[in-house]
Amino acid sequence: MNEERAEEVLRRVRSVPEGFVTTYGDLSPGAPRFAGAVLARCHEPDVPWQRVVRADGSLARGARQRRLLDEEGVPFKGERVNMREAWFPV
Repeated sequence: MNEERAEEVLRRVRSVPEGFVTTYGDLSPGAPRFAGAVLARCHEPDVPWQRVVRADGSLARGARQRRLLDEEGVPFKGERVNMREAWFPV
């Protein structure tokens, strides 16, 4: 894995403020699965992984992710994040 590119993904995740989300594609344009792989192997407590969702606002990490986002005040429409209100461009 390209460590420099991975560090850029993590820097972008850390830039997302509480109450907002970004997408895997925003973190790694053209290679959203790379961003997913970086987050899957990252266990650093200062990386707010819960703020990264799929482009359609659906959650990759299920109930735990939903609980954390609810605690931050992220708006939802049913089971998906309301991307019109919560999306933060990185």
